[in-house]
Amino acid sequence: MTDKKTVWFPAKDNGWGWGKPTTWQGWIVLVAYFLAVVVVSFRFDPKIELLNWAISVVACTIFLIGMYVWKGEAPNWKWKTIEKDKRKWFK
Repeated sequence: MTDKKTVWFPAKDNGWGWGKPTTWQGWIVLVAYFLAVVVVSFRFDPKIELLNWAISVVACTIFLIGMYVWKGEAPNWKWKTIEKDKRKWFK
């Protein structure tokens, strides 16, 4: 049995947080989150039931962040220098 942890969500290359999922399990979690928010938005109209909608979306988001913490790399600040050519907004 290996002790190596499979990382579903790698740390971002620049900044703090997590990047795109690298495994199919990570993509399933992300798609499930988006579907849950869509279902909540159909179930609770934010214009009428804002509190119920907000509580449900916050619960979904807490679950998503929990999955990122549990199955992702530890996030830390990373700063890479940006090449001068890539700093320009318009070329």
